[in-house]
Amino acid sequence: MFLPAQISRRAFLRAGCAWGCLGPATLTAGGDPVGEFGASFDLEMENFMRARAIPGGALAVAKDFRLVYARGYGWADREKRSPVQPASLFRLASVSKPITAVVVLRLAQSGKLKLDDKAFEWLRLDPLPGSKLDPRWREITVRHLLHHTGGWDSKKSGDPMFMSERIARAAGGPRPPGAETIIRYMLGQPLDFDPGTRHAYSNFGYCLLGRVIERVTGRSYGEWVRHDLAPAGLRDLRLGRSLAAEAAPGEVHYYLPNNEQGPSVFAAQPGRVPQPYGTFALEAMDAHGGWVGSAVDLMRLVVALEDRRRGPLLDPAWFQQMIAPPPAPVARRADGAVEEVYYGCGWLVRRLNRANGVNLWHTGSLPGTFTLLVRLAGGLSWAALFNQRQSGSQLPDGEIDGALHRAAAAVKTWPEQDLFGRYSSPE
Repeated sequence: MFLPAQISRRAFLRAGCAWGCLGPATLTAGGDPVGEFGASFDLEMENFMRARAIPGGALAVAKDFRLVYARGYGWADREKRSPVQPASLFRLASVSKPITAVVVLRLAQSGKLKLDDKAFEWLRLDPLPGSKLDPRWREITVRHLLHHTGGWDSKKSGDPMFMSERIARAAGGPRPPGAETIIRYMLGQPLDFDPGTRHAYSNFGYCLLGRVIERVTGRSYGEWVRHDLAPAGLRDLRLGRSLAAEAAPGEVHYYLPNNEQGPSVFAAQPGRVPQPYGTFALEAMDAHGGWVGSAVDLMRLVVALEDRRRGPLLDPAWFQQMIAPPPAPVARRADGAVEEVYYGCGWLVRRLNRANGVNLWHTGSLPGTFTLLVRLAGGLSWAALFNQRQSGSQLPDGEIDGALHRAAAAVKTWPEQDLFGRYSSPE
């Protein structure tokens, strides 16, 4: 274990497990009260974190609509010696995209918008003065934005969500610019490809979806999402803040392996700052990377998508819309068949051989944050959240995916109890 000398492994596990352990623990061969079921998950999480010196992480696992495991590992705040709890809050980074996509699909499900609506008509924004609109903007649909086929390729033209200085100068406004200023700047830039002709992952496209949600509902993006997902019990979900002094109660502290710093994008906090705190504007990233939540929150969301006992967030037909491939020619092989893996509406999708079987997942990454959300066809799901992102490629953060698959494969019998009731529930 990668634990400080001041705290024993047994005491640490008691603190990090909080209410998330499965009843009375059984002794393992080593004599530690971990519990037979959770041992494989604990081993993989601990090995992954130790190898990368990650201060803290959290894991939640659901099986057949039940929360069967939830645990915190390591430090929420290393300097204060505060352990991660199962319900500690983490920046979700791009795991925010499934949240936005589900809310958009629910608006379409209720008839408030159509996926083939033109996004430009909902936005009702103009380019910055002196800029000219690329006419292809008028062709971009809500569906294009969901599938990352809207026409922006960050590898060609950069990611505007990380261009605070440039956009603030162009707009002549405050620094950092907000989401609508970024959109008005981009309205004056040419698209990188014709909408609907290919896939290129776009944070900006999901920023636009956040504004579409606001126009359709007449409420702020964050307010509407929290209202709309209230039936799933996501009471702790909230939009994050960029600066450490504005962190939410119960939110972890964020780290980088070498304490890297960078230039602040905040006029009120000039100079060099720790990369997780002020080198980007999380507030403008709301719909594509701005949510803060717990691993348990994410399991509530995944379960609520399909749990017919409690009324699913998406009707079966709209769940199918969520996992459907983009219209051709995107995600098609040379023979015209759909590729095995593609980006659906807010999720990466892997088609399986068995009837209607799909695996869904999404990762998220920001300085100080790495997140993973997985939903498997066999009724198993998990979320793993960490308060440090790797700076190099020798030990990829994505290796946690294979590690947790190994942990799940080692489980012989899944427990029957449901731990959701031990955490906060809808008011």
